[in-house]
Amino acid sequence: MKRTIPWNEHEHIDAMSSDDESSSPDHGETNRVDELNFSPKIEIDQPAREMTFADGVDELNFSPKIEIDQPAKEMTYADVVMRRAEMYQNYMNKLPIPSHHGSVIPFSSWVELGKSLKKLYGQPLHYLTNIILYQWDHRSGFYDHRERKPLDIMIHPCKAEATIWLVEEIHRLTSSHQHVATLWIADPTYHASIDAIFPQL
Repeated sequence: MKRTIPWNEHEHIDAMSSDDESSSPDHGETNRVDELNFSPKIEIDQPAREMTFADGVDELNFSPKIEIDQPAKEMTYADVVMRRAEMYQNYMNKLPIPSHHGSVIPFSSWVELGKSLKKLYGQPLHYLTNIILYQWDHRSGFYDHRERKPLDIMIHPCKAEATIWLVEEIHRLTSSHQHVATLWIADPTYHASIDAIFPQL
């Protein structure tokens, strides 16, 4: 007579048999993982692709599009003039104003006095200062009336020289290179008002 299996033992055997089936090589652990909806799909034969910096940036939605072969931006005439004006203003800003004045310089016009100061002190005058000296002569009618009295009779040479250096200091220290570049772009002959004197700093 066969011995009946108690209900508890029967349940244990069924559980063991189900474990044996799940551990069979046909099903494997992946069935249980699939049942839990993890479903990892790993292709063993497929080589893993290396993660690059660009991938990480794209995932963060930065997505920089860098073209290495892209040519540099071509500089326009205005860009070149702006760069020259910046270099010029930086240079003029570093030139010290002469602290000791030489001697009384006779002069008949502002432009003439400016030329004498350049020779005496070996310093250039700012582009804007040269423009102003020309404008002062033009306003006084110097270029229209050659027989007018010399300017040093009306203004003492020391006062005139001090005035030029004061204006020069203002232009050297406070002028904006953007403003200078704007004037240069509007004046094709601006080189004529830039002194070719470059003392060592």
